[in-house]
Amino acid sequence: MKQSRLMSLVEAMANVIVGYGVAVVTQILIFPIFGLHTTLAQNLSMGGIFTIVSIARSFALRRLFETIRLRSS
Repeated sequence: MKQSRLMSLVEAMANVIVGYGVAVVTQILIFPIFGLHTTLAQNLSMGGIFTIVSIARSFALRRLFETIRLRSS
């Protein structure tokens, strides 16, 4: 069964939303170990930037693999 572009985007976004929470918590816990002290707002902003990049990356890779799958069928 072929996955639609919309469902590819929904899957990628769900994955990244969970990843966003994990990333922000990880930043809050790990940054101080390396001497990096950031505010919650800075952590949320950085997480947001990484989230946008991650959604685009995840969507592009999903579509690439779907194209490969269809061509090999």
